Amino acid sequence: MLLRHIRYLLAVAEHRNFTRAAQALHVSQPTLSQQIRQLEEALGALLLDRTVRPIRLTDAGEAYVSHARRALQQLEFGKRAISDVQDLSRGVLRIAATPTFTAYFVGPLIEAFNRLHPKIMLSFTEMPQDRMEALLSDDPLDVGIAFDTVSNEEIEPQVLFVEELALMIGKAHPRARRQLRMTLNELKEEPLILLNGEFATRRYIDRYFHENGVAPRLAMEVNSISAAIEVVSRSALATPRPAAITREHRGLCSVQLEPALPQRTAAQLLRKSGYRSAATRAFVALSLLQSDAERAAGKRVKRSKRPTTE
Repeated sequence: MLLRHIRYLLAVAEHRNFTRAAQALHVSQPTLSQQIRQLEEALGALLLDRTVRPIRLTDAGEAYVSHARRALQQLEFGKRAISDVQDLSRGVLRIAATPTFTAYFVGPLIEAFNRLHPKIMLSFTEMPQDRMEALLSDDPLDVGIAFDTVSNEEIEPQVLFVEELALMIGKAHPRARRQLRMTLNELKEEPLILLNGEFATRRYIDRYFHENGVAPRLAMEVNSISAAIEVVSRSALATPRPAAITREHRGLCSVQLEPALPQRTAAQLLRKSGYRSAATRAFVALSLLQSDAERAAGKRVKRSKRPTTE
């Protein structure tokens, strides 16, 4: 039994005439008659009384047609639901990011996505990259924003931009109105706020200090990037952070270290195989556009002779 058998029966039931039903379906009358016979044989019941004019449904035909109409209606609803999902008029998108990107990249990205697709419900979680990779592989996540150094072979990283790290200071810092550069000897005397060891950023910073033979002067250790930003903006302390954060927070500026802090490659993480919803595909495309803007903003800052706090 095929879907066309049901459509043919409903057409005959509506027109109560084989000729008119065949014309409406754009098939020949013999083809229509044959398809109805096949349906009756499959069901083991006579559905149409052909001995009268106009043709009418038998009792079995009446019972079957009532269910067939509802079934076709539900199938149409399903088709519309698929269309709704494809045109982003409904759906859920599950996103995760490492904390560093929440501070400057993810916010504008989600705001832009929500403005373009307001009917997509977003679920966002901050988490370490290793946990993110596991959840992407097992399916509870659709897309992650982290770094291109993935350890799970089932995860595909798509490069977004290169993240520049710098020393972040606030207006209260003595260097805020001076040349925004610092040597390693000067860095040794600088009281710092550092993230704790749970963060990938801390491992990058520790490696930088170790490779350059510098023992950091640790004034404060935190487990929150937002807390570090808040303290730095109100004190004379400094913290190594992505230079892009200063573009999102008034009253902060970046100090370039000599030698420079290491660079990292930001990436969006996706399952290599498996279904990707329309919402996921739209978010991935928007992330790539947003990364172009991020790269352009970074180039403008590099061309600037001196960053400002304005």
